[in-house]
Amino acid sequence: MSTHILFLHALSPLHPGTGQGVGSIDLPIARERATGIPYLPGSSVKGVLRDTASGKVGKDKLLALFGPETGSASEHAGAAVFGDARLLLFPVRSLAGVFAYVTSPYLLERFAREAGFAGLKLPALPPAPVSEGGCRLATGSVLKAGKVYLEDLDLESQESAELKAWEDWLVQQSEAPVKGRLCLVSDNVMGFLLETATEVVARIRLEDETKTVAKRALWYEESLPAESLLYGLLSLGSSRKKEVALALDDLKPLLGFAQLGGKASVGRGLCRLRLGDGA
Repeated sequence: MSTHILFLHALSPLHPGTGQGVGSIDLPIARERATGIPYLPGSSVKGVLRDTASGKVGKDKLLALFGPETGSASEHAGAAVFGDARLLLFPVRSLAGVFAYVTSPYLLERFAREAGFAGLKLPALPPAPVSEGGCRLATGSVLKAGKVYLEDLDLESQESAELKAWEDWLVQQSEAPVKGRLCLVSDNVMGFLLETATEVVARIRLEDETKTVAKRALWYEESLPAESLLYGLLSLGSSRKKEVALALDDLKPLLGFAQLGGKASVGRGLCRLRLGDGA
């Protein structure tokens, strides 16, 4: 079985919903229970790519890659395995440079661990910020040296050559606008931003006749902001249909632009999918 990293770059707000309200938000995003970090279930990625494949590959190869339809699911599993898409870089409003791509030691360590399964060669992990009120910037950052202002936080910054190496690597691998924007904060500050800096919008439903707000038809939706960068493991095993040979090249035409998560009809979830390491 070959394993690869699949990068997901959100070009519009992404709503990986949970289907139930929590607190004041009626439609929150999915979060890992232990860490509170947002994620996109691997089933969402698999379902969208399966729909894409139905118009691009033959039926036998589609079934070999993704498995039979639900009614015949017991026959065999698909050869392609999709892990949950985990958050790597979180866009946060910045006083300088428009926005910062924020990450933390834990997010980078977890990515490095999973990228190792895919055989990616990574730069050395950067040192953590020296304090809770500090951050590290890549050399030459547009976020300015000295003080960095993210949302309501003001952080003391230090330049990091190691973070510059990560910035260059991520630009090449993901094609996201990381250059000059990468910012490393502590895990505690990251947790605070993930709770307070997601995108929350009010939605309403209008009465057809009067064009006024329908009774009890106001709700709040949470999304990951546009420009969020996630990644997931994609593994390709042997075909369980012996007469159908499979290779990574069979999956590559399915990547590119895709609509993931909920609320697609109002423009949510437009993403760019790209395999890491130039594959």
